[in-house]
Amino acid sequence: MSGRALNTWSLRRTLLAVLLGLTLALWVGSAAIVYVEARRESQELFDQSLIETGHLLLSLVEKDVREHGLTGPIDLPLRGHPNPHHYLLFKVRDAQQRVLYRNDAASDIALSRSAPDGLSWTTIAGQRWRLYSLWDQQRSLQLLVAEPTSHRDDISRGFFYRIALFGLLLVALATVAIWWSIHRVFRVLQASADEVSARTPDELADVQVRGAPTELHPLLLEINRLFGRVRHSRDNEQRFTADAAHELRTPLAAIKTNLQVLQRARSAAERDEFIAGLSASVERATRLVNQLLALAQLDPQVQAGTALAPGDLAPLLARQEEAWQALAAPYGLSLAVNAAPAPCALHDDSLQMLLRNLVDNALRYTPAPGVVVVSCGVEGGRSFLRVVDTGPGIAEDMRERVFERFVRLGGGQLPGSGLGLSIVRRIAERHGAQIVLGTGLQGRGLAVTVIFP
Repeated sequence: MSGRALNTWSLRRTLLAVLLGLTLALWVGSAAIVYVEARRESQELFDQSLIETGHLLLSLVEKDVREHGLTGPIDLPLRGHPNPHHYLLFKVRDAQQRVLYRNDAASDIALSRSAPDGLSWTTIAGQRWRLYSLWDQQRSLQLLVAEPTSHRDDISRGFFYRIALFGLLLVALATVAIWWSIHRVFRVLQASADEVSARTPDELADVQVRGAPTELHPLLLEINRLFGRVRHSRDNEQRFTADAAHELRTPLAAIKTNLQVLQRARSAAERDEFIAGLSASVERATRLVNQLLALAQLDPQVQAGTALAPGDLAPLLARQEEAWQALAAPYGLSLAVNAAPAPCALHDDSLQMLLRNLVDNALRYTPAPGVVVVSCGVEGGRSFLRVVDTGPGIAEDMRERVFERFVRLGGGQLPGSGLGLSIVRRIAERHGAQIVLGTGLQGRGLAVTVIFP
């Protein structure tokens, strides 16, 4: 393990931080928009109220001036308000800018003589005020009415505090809800992790999927599929080990027996006979070990990095023809090779192993005088490889079983390991090819056809 510390991070804390951050950001953004819009609308309402107040006051003053006429200012007390000096100021002037009406709070405060008509802003005693200026139709009377912004600010401030308090309450509730949801999900993950960690190497039962969130089902199902593959691989290895031990027991026992008998040999002839038997037993054990090694090398995990390359089956058969003829001669068999162009994606070494096993089986199980034909070509747009003989053949109901390891049918008295066709099937699967078993030559024997994609 590297000496550097592992760069770990917590999915639980990350989710909690992200969700809370998003919740807080959304709330702050929404609250800001609501506050700005509410303040804008409240300003419009205050302005509208100020305008209506101005029109009402001006109409009352016009009526009073028409009826009585005025030459001096009249101070009007503003009763009913706790602090009238900080709420509303108004003055009414004539065309000569003489003050006719004013409230008592505006008696000592000068309102701008040059205020524009309508709404505007002004500063009185260092405080900002909203000012509304209005003339009558004859432009003989001017009304100035002002309202401090402090009143508006107090209302906006109170609204802001209420929004903030309500938002903090929502954030607290959202925090609890998010934490509970994340904790519930991770509790299920932890339960599954505890279930897997509690397993021993021999416990490969499926992990419980019930009760887990739907989003976790693919992960748990893949774990169960992995357990299934491990179970299948373990069962195959156990069966393979048991079968290999059983098959090796026979040649090893024969070797031991021949050695014991060889030690008690009474003549050179007996010694030669037992040496020949010992040699045959060693040959059988050697062949079995070689086949076992070949089968192990064809394991999908071992072969995963080996790619197929474009090639042709015909040159492959042509290179082997002379060696096959030499093998067929001691058996008293006639061997023919019919090689036509058969392009396909192949791995040269493994296909040579496939051919070696098929031809060897045909030679050993075909009685003399017999015929073995090895051919390749193209049928129906697909390349094929075929080995046919005039041997005993295989019954249709037993043709699938011959691909199992250590299964030997109809020829148990002949030397062999029962692994040849298992190796052939493994190589064919690696090439994506299909194996078809049929009847051989002259209406008897066996025909093994490998059809390539």
